[in-house]
Amino acid sequence: METKRVRRGCKLCFAIVGLTVFAGRARGHVDYVADSSQSGDTGELFRTVFTDPTSVGLLCAGGLGVLGLLIGYLRFASVVPDIDVARRTLRAYKPYLPWMLRLSVGLPLVGAGFAGYLFSPSVTVDIRLLQVGIGFLLLFGLATRLVALIGLGAYLIALATDTTLLLASEYIAGFLGIAIVGPGQPSADMLFHRLMITDGTLASRLRDVTTPNDLLARAGVNTLPVALILRLFVGINFVYLGVSQKWFNVSESLAVVAKYDLTSVVPVSPELWVFGAGLVEITIGLAFLTGTFTRGAAGAGFLLLTTTLFGLPDDPVLAHITLFGLLSALLVTGSGRYSLDTTVLPALHRRLDPNRSSKPVNQPSDD
Repeated sequence: METKRVRRGCKLCFAIVGLTVFAGRARGHVDYVADSSQSGDTGELFRTVFTDPTSVGLLCAGGLGVLGLLIGYLRFASVVPDIDVARRTLRAYKPYLPWMLRLSVGLPLVGAGFAGYLFSPSVTVDIRLLQVGIGFLLLFGLATRLVALIGLGAYLIALATDTTLLLASEYIAGFLGIAIVGPGQPSADMLFHRLMITDGTLASRLRDVTTPNDLLARAGVNTLPVALILRLFVGINFVYLGVSQKWFNVSESLAVVAKYDLTSVVPVSPELWVFGAGLVEITIGLAFLTGTFTRGAAGAGFLLLTTTLFGLPDDPVLAHITLFGLLSALLVTGSGRYSLDTTVLPALHRRLDPNRSSKPVNQPSDD
């Protein structure tokens, strides 16, 4: 009897871990991954999941497991010096943040232009010159802030004509982030700036010329809280994908599960796969929106995207590069201001761990 209980417990743990880790395989823009031949709706999905004792048990056990992990972190993080060293090291990468953002937005824009789609593979419109031009200018770091705002404007105009582009709403965070942090280095903008401020150069004659970057800086664009903006728009993107592409797009999500035989990876019902994948995305999104365990949420999101990359071989890799880059940026910036990481969690940390100093769990590094 005891052996059976142990085996049953092991199966339960395996299913919970697998559902959480491999949920990313069902993640993504399912309309260009699999064609739907199954039926299903949101109400039926919820009824199927919450009337199945096994599914309810797995969800409860998974929730309790995550809660226990977070409480354990708050209680014992101070005795693991690796955590603090990792946090300080990530903060030290801040000078590379502009380059990270430029690569994250520029590369997929160039790819989208040559592949013949507009921001998202779900919108097959060939506007090669616009996207490739913006992408190359961002990669080169030339007129960076102005080009980022032009890109943002192009995305918003396209979004007004086709709401399918909400699938690529991470571009809002990317363009705004670049407009705030500027070109950084290496970049053409920084090269020209140094030529202009160095006495004796030909470019120094243009020192008093007002550039678009100067105008945007005077308007205070560079003082906006980049960490807050990144996590808000990335959080909205994750919540939107979890709700619209999983919970409100049941038939196509079930088709993805069937196409890749995900139930053989973790033996749970297809409905629980779809519900669990959406729940994981929504939870990560809410963590970003509230600024709760921001770096941990970024790491979890990065893991989901990685499993998508290896688990769905026909899922366009370029479609996820921007999110990869933005999650990497959030690992560097942390939560920033207006977050539970800098208000509620430090108090919980001190209460649960009396040996912890008064230093906040996740200090803002950019605001």
